[in-house]
Amino acid sequence: MKKLLALLVIFISCFQLLSCVENDDLPLADSKVLIDSDAYLSASADGVVINSLDIKGDLLIVNFSASGCNGESWEVKLIDSGALMYSNPPQRKLILSLKNEEVCAAYITKELVFDISELKVQGGRVWLNVTNSDQVILYTF
Repeated sequence: MKKLLALLVIFISCFQLLSCVENDDLPLADSKVLIDSDAYLSASADGVVINSLDIKGDLLIVNFSASGCNGESWEVKLIDSGALMYSNPPQRKLILSLKNEEVCAAYITKELVFDISELKVQGGRVWLNVTNSDQVILYTF
């Protein structure tokens, strides 16, 4: 009887562990997009190079590079202009802002993940034009 009870407990435990569904493919967001026209207009993107943009769900993954010592002191923000350009689908203007006070000759590459769920508009699609990138990316939700 004890063996049967132990087997039942093991079976139930395994079932619970295997029935939990988490999407481990999605990274965690480092921060949210900031929607602020004044911040957009005053944002500095000097010295930052965007290597790639990718969207997974409501997350924008930005791979970028800049010179510095190690990038630990960088202040990086993704800022939306707050304006919507009407087209089909509509468009939003963003900038990847980098405050970099590091004075070193190293060239650092980082990847950050931004929650862009606040950029949703009617229609389920919006083009994201990142000012300091050559890439325009379609956000579908």
